[in-house]
Amino acid sequence: MPNKLIIFSAPSGSGKTTIVQHILRKFSGQLEFSISVCTRAMRANEVDGKDYHFISTDEFKEKIKKNEFAEWEEVYQGQFYGTLKSELERIWSSGKQVIFDLDVQGGLNLKMKYGRQSYAIFVMPPSIEVLELRLRQRKTETEESLAKRVAKAKEEILVADQFDKILVNENLEKACSEAEKLVESFLKK
Repeated sequence: MPNKLIIFSAPSGSGKTTIVQHILRKFSGQLEFSISVCTRAMRANEVDGKDYHFISTDEFKEKIKKNEFAEWEEVYQGQFYGTLKSELERIWSSGKQVIFDLDVQGGLNLKMKYGRQSYAIFVMPPSIEVLELRLRQRKTETEESLAKRVAKAKEEILVADQFDKILVNENLEKACSEAEKLVESFLKK
């Protein structure tokens, strides 16, 4: 089977992480999660090496110089995120395919780089208002960071049509079921 990448991207708060976790449980023998590298501070519920590899900005910039990333970007001012080439190779060499939970630009970057090897799914919130409510319910954002995320989400939704599939997450159970069908179909190709 050729090496494949399944990319789930969405504005923050759209439910992509929950959907990806569901897919990982359903396809545990076939898929493995690609752990991104980031420079932001670790949240209380996160684990280094499981949720992200947390490194300093200087370390991140050194990896850029050494061309170690399959994709990377500065998502917010001073906050870098990226996918290490070594992470992809590690997963593929284990006989599994790679699944991502990425921001929108990172997802598009991988889709452009890997073309037909990749399948990019945009998880669409039912509305900006619902997205903002979900972000508020997390209780992880300040009013300023919430405003930034909502503004960014409005921009990200404008490029949803550049993905292979738009998956509207109005009902989580239904969205997970549809995501299963999409992933299963792509893995069979």
